Amino acid sequence: MNVGARIKKHREKQNISQDELALKVFVSRQTISNWETNKSYPDIKSLTMLSNIFHVTLDDFIKGDIEEMKKIVSKEKIEKFNIMSYIFLVEMLILMFSAYPLFTLDGYGVIIWALFFVITFVTAIVIEKFKKKNDIQTYKEIIAFMENKSLSYEEVQQEIGKRNYQKILLTILTGLITFIIFIIEIFIMKKL
Repeated sequence: MNVGARIKKHREKQNISQDELALKVFVSRQTISNWETNKSYPDIKSLTMLSNIFHVTLDDFIKGDIEEMKKIVSKEKIEKFNIMSYIFLVEMLILMFSAYPLFTLDGYGVIIWALFFVITFVTAIVIEKFKKKNDIQTYKEIIAFMENKSLSYEEVQQEIGKRNYQKILLTILTGLITFIIFIIEIFIMKKL
């Protein structure tokens, strides 16, 4: 994707700092930096604002990126993401419901549970990397906009729901990490 280079080129051409551009687009300076370094991709609203600020058409601004977005939003990648999400959900459920039975097995149960926790944590990291690399929702919105279509209400709500779902899972994961630290401390104190 070349939009990052285009943002930087137009920003520098107009002699605007990242901070100034961030104020105009209503995002943080870090977000502008992430766009320019291709760590993330602007959503359709931000792209529209950027094209207005830089006095270029949206087509010219994101030319070449649309075909690449269509490849990324391919059915196979979406299916892969969904499969990874289901695996993570199953791992989280097993992790939650196996804690008590495994902790009653003394040290070995804690070790087994900790190993499974590490596996679940690695799955979460893999999913996050996949999401960052393949910004599927943003690309879907941009492609639909460029084709004079819009995402259906159901598609938009599904994505909003996924975001809330992901926040809940992140909260649960944080709680589990805290719980593990607590159990390890208790285990260490008993040994002393």
